[in-house]
Amino acid sequence: MAKGKERIVVGLDVGTTKICAVVAAVGDESPRCEIIGVGTTPSRGLRKGVVINIDATVDSIKKAIEEAELMSGVPIQGVYAGIAGGHIKGFNSHGVVAVKTREVTRKDVERVIDAAQAVAMPLDREMIHTLSQEFIVDDQDGIMDPLGMSGVRLEAKVHIVTGAVTSAQNIIKSCNRAGLDVLDIVLEPLAAATAVLTDEEKELGVALVDIGGGTTDVAIFGEGSIKHTAVLALGGLNLTNDIAYGLRTPATEAEKIKREYGCALVDMIREDEEVEVSGVGGHKKRKVSRISLAEIIEPRAEEFFELINREILKSGYTDRVASGIVLTGGTVVMNGMTELAEQVFNLPVRPGFPRDIGGLVDVVNSPMYATGVGLVKYASTHRGEGGFGTNESRIFEKILARMKGWLKEFF
Repeated sequence: MAKGKERIVVGLDVGTTKICAVVAAVGDESPRCEIIGVGTTPSRGLRKGVVINIDATVDSIKKAIEEAELMSGVPIQGVYAGIAGGHIKGFNSHGVVAVKTREVTRKDVERVIDAAQAVAMPLDREMIHTLSQEFIVDDQDGIMDPLGMSGVRLEAKVHIVTGAVTSAQNIIKSCNRAGLDVLDIVLEPLAAATAVLTDEEKELGVALVDIGGGTTDVAIFGEGSIKHTAVLALGGLNLTNDIAYGLRTPATEAEKIKREYGCALVDMIREDEEVEVSGVGGHKKRKVSRISLAEIIEPRAEEFFELINREILKSGYTDRVASGIVLTGGTVVMNGMTELAEQVFNLPVRPGFPRDIGGLVDVVNSPMYATGVGLVKYASTHRGEGGFGTNESRIFEKILARMKGWLKEFF
């Protein structure tokens, strides 16, 4: 990449268990991301993807940013922040307009998108994304770009993602207090999909399952566009808590045991394997069979996948995920997760590793960095202008204005 023809973009994954900042250099002529820095720190102040303590969240963000600045050697001022949590809701909508000049223009596309967005919305919720699925000109469906086509009737099918106003404001406020401008907020499963899914998978049909610390995000794609999104209030912390109770050990120790020795399938473990476990309140360490650990993890992990499978069934797109399931998130790194998921879903399952990136590939080559890398890949094709500065008011008016700008870029 030639010097002077690149810009620095930063993705900030604000998660329940970790906060991750990914710094990338992006060329003006090519959207390929060169990863030049990563900062990761344990998350304090969030529960199930929602900020519950702003001061603790600010401290965690600062530490992650400082680490990323140190590795990349560049100062960080603006970020693309991820948003998730149980407050996120997605639904499909449909809009219809008449084509005035019998040829579809950019204004017609904007009008039909506005018509699709004209849905009743509670006062405490606002739109985060409006994602076009397809356009229909007269009776011809399956159109991705209707500009210039002849017709008298234009329809648009879109997927609308909404979130709680206060949750988005608290994420932006936390970043602002850490000295950062938020250039955009992005739904985390969409960011992860950008990093790990192929165009062929999106066309054939695939379900992305992002298992975070406090929540699990599901995004279903088909025919090249998003079809369904959902957030389940369960995640890796549920496994950690089960281990803490089952082995009578502190939660911090249970997390270490899960990462080092955890396995989601009992059949994958030898009988002679043991794990050293610290007791609560100063009790001596003791050794426990690793099979006992797996017997705690397997039922909970199986319950996870059954609930996710139920969500996919409820979406009505079960028959359209021919490519199978792609798993991302730190919990997916555990042995046996992919194999157990294949048994539950009865579909091909693979872990999602970030794709089509350069630079520090070895550092981010894990499903736990899918969202962070996805945010910088998203940023490589979307320029945030203005951002959300400190004491910013009317946050969602700016988001809606920016969404209209994206539509102009695409059509």
